[in-house]
Amino acid sequence: MADARDAKDNIVLIGMPGVGKSTVGIVLAKIMNYEFVDVDLVIQQRCDKTLQRIIDSLGPQGFIEVENQVLLDMEFDHTVISTGGSAVYSPEAIKHLGEMGTIVYLRAGLDELRSRLVDFDERGVVMRREGGMGLSDLYEERVPLYEKYADVTVNVDDMGITEAARAIAALIEGGQPAEQ
Repeated sequence: MADARDAKDNIVLIGMPGVGKSTVGIVLAKIMNYEFVDVDLVIQQRCDKTLQRIIDSLGPQGFIEVENQVLLDMEFDHTVISTGGSAVYSPEAIKHLGEMGTIVYLRAGLDELRSRLVDFDERGVVMRREGGMGLSDLYEERVPLYEKYADVTVNVDDMGITEAARAIAALIEGGQPAEQ
C-alpha cells in the first residue's frame, strides 16, 4: 500500500559535529528497518583519505565541492542518511536530499556539544574562515543553515542515542513536521 511518504522515504540527518548523526542514524535505521549510509565514510572511501587529510589537501572550499558532488550523486530508497556537518554549505546538494527525503535537524546546545567534542580539533571539521574558528563560531555560522533546511527539528540535549532515534521515528511515522 503506497502512502505520501513513498516519494520521500529517506531520512536525512543534519546537525553539528558531535550531535550524534551517525550513532543515532544507525539505531534509527534499525528501529525503522531502513538502510544506513554515513556520508563522511562515503567521502573518505571515494577520496581514499581521512576527512582531515582531504580538508588539508583541498582546503575547506575544495572539501565542500567534493562533499557537494558526493551528495548530488546519492540515490537511495528507504535509507537513513547521516550527512557531514558541513553539508548545509551546499544548497544544491541539500535541495537534492530534501527531494529524496525528510531532513531532520538534530539540535544540541553549545554546552552539550562542548562536552561531547573532546576531539574537535582532530575531527575533520570544515572551517570556512581564514585562521580557523572555534566551536562557538562554527555553531553561530551553521545553526541558521540547519534551521533553514530542516523539515523536522529534534532537540537531542540530555537524550540518549536510542531515545533520540525513537523521537525521530515517532515524528517521521506520525508525519508531524514539528519541533520535538
